[in-house]
Amino acid sequence: MAANEINEGLNYITYGLYIVTSVDGEKKNGLIVNTVFQVTAQPAQVAISVNKNSLTHDIITKSRVFAAMPLEQESTLPFIGIFGFRSGKTFDKFSKVPYKTGFLGCPIVTEHTLSYMEVEVNNTVDLGTHTLFIGEVKDAGVLKQGQALTYDYYHHVIKGKTPAGATHS
Repeated sequence: MAANEINEGLNYITYGLYIVTSVDGEKKNGLIVNTVFQVTAQPAQVAISVNKNSLTHDIITKSRVFAAMPLEQESTLPFIGIFGFRSGKTFDKFSKVPYKTGFLGCPIVTEHTLSYMEVEVNNTVDLGTHTLFIGEVKDAGVLKQGQALTYDYYHHVIKGKTPAGATHS
C-alpha cells in the first residue's frame, strides 16, 4: 500500500491537540502533541507519545513527570507556534505565556488551555522515533469551559501545518 493511502486513512483517526510540559530542577519545557489518552480509570492513568528528538522528551525521561493540557478551540496560530514550532533548546517558551506551577512541579499553562493533569510516569514503551510515556494522574483540574481543539479543526479551519517529526503527518 502506498504511503499516501496510509496517510489518508490515518487522517480519519480523531486527535486532540495538547500542550505537554515537564520539569527537572530549574529546566522546564513544553511541546504540542496530538496523542494523549486515558488508559485506565482506577487508578486514573494516561499515556502520551513524544518524539525522542525533543527536549521535553529528555526532561520527562529524567524527571518521570509531565503535565498535559488540552488546547481550546480558540487557540491562535502564534500561541500554538510557541510550543509547536520552536525548540526549547534555544528559546524559553515560558517567557511568553502565563503558567502556574503544579503539584508535581510541572508548568501548567493557563492561557488557551481547558484543563490539566499532572502525571507520574510508571512505564514507557519504545516506539522507535517516539516514546509512549504511561503514568498515574496525581493532580488534575479544570481551567475553563469550552471546546477542545481537534487536529482536524487545526488543519481545516485554523489552517495550521504539521511540524517535521510529528506523530502523524
